Amino acid sequence: MTEVKKAEKSRGPKIVCIGGGTGHANLLRGLKRRTQNITAIVTVSDDGGGSGVLRDELHIPPPGDIRNCMQALSNAEPTIEDLMGYRFDAGSLSGQSFGNLFLAAMNGISNSFYEAVIKMGEVLSITGRVIPVSIDDIHLWATFEDGSMVVGESKIAAAKRARKSRISKVEVTPKDAVVIPECIEAIEDADIIVLGPGSLYTSIIPNLLIDGIVDAIARSDAVKIYVCNIMTEPGETDGYTASEHVKGIVDHIGQKLFDYCIVNSEKIDESILQKYIADGASVVEFDEDKISELGVAIVKCGLASINNSFIRHDSNILAQEIFKLFLSNAPTRLYNG
Repeated sequence: MTEVKKAEKSRGPKIVCIGGGTGHANLLRGLKRRTQNITAIVTVSDDGGGSGVLRDELHIPPPGDIRNCMQALSNAEPTIEDLMGYRFDAGSLSGQSFGNLFLAAMNGISNSFYEAVIKMGEVLSITGRVIPVSIDDIHLWATFEDGSMVVGESKIAAAKRARKSRISKVEVTPKDAVVIPECIEAIEDADIIVLGPGSLYTSIIPNLLIDGIVDAIARSDAVKIYVCNIMTEPGETDGYTASEHVKGIVDHIGQKLFDYCIVNSEKIDESILQKYIADGASVVEFDEDKISELGVAIVKCGLASINNSFIRHDSNILAQEIFKLFLSNAPTRLYNG
């Protein structure tokens, strides 16, 4: 074994996490306590909020999801992490996060947006690395079951509600968007590949539509895991069961891509649940037989955690379950190679 391989082994198994949004960042917080070999591949189709403003005005990929992952993996002083998450509440910067502005400024002194992401990771002393899936100007399209279409990630939920029609398909343009090569390299070298948790049609599937990602995952002999959301998302996955989340991915890429689906089996406090129901969300039911028919093994565990009245995956328990699956499939090795 080479010195490089020995060093990698001491840092833990190599994990690639693919997604975006709050759920993705939350997962990373749990994983970084167990391995330093983390690669977060992040979607770049967001066109709403502060990220959308910076994207339009500065012609850069949306920084929000990338910044969230950076914060989750940061080992900087707590004050620095708090600063990255600070959101202005007045004036022309109202609604904008300091971390987004910081990454935008870093882009201004770098040769590329990806280089800016690398430099920001160094400033925050992150565990592992964060990679945008592409630095092309990517837009998300949604086609509904009634045949209508809408362009723009931020418009999809409202359009779905207005049409009262399920999402049939999402696509990205340009169709020939170029993947960051390091994404492919990380996937090919991974011991564990995790999709989710996160918005099915706007955080997870868009990554899989970038040319090269699905093929790399399919070739990999890593343990492949999909983490299902605990609650449905109004305007996106209304009424979806766990198997419908899995089928949504299969329908878009034409093949089974992962071996396991982790679902929450813990009962949620009724007072918290009612707030979600009032907003049109519901608990994602796990229909085990239908998931098995798709060739995916279901893993049930108590994952629900309440944080400021929001239902989240418990990052420590989720990381623990992921490592259990890895060790049960590779009990004699710590990492690939």
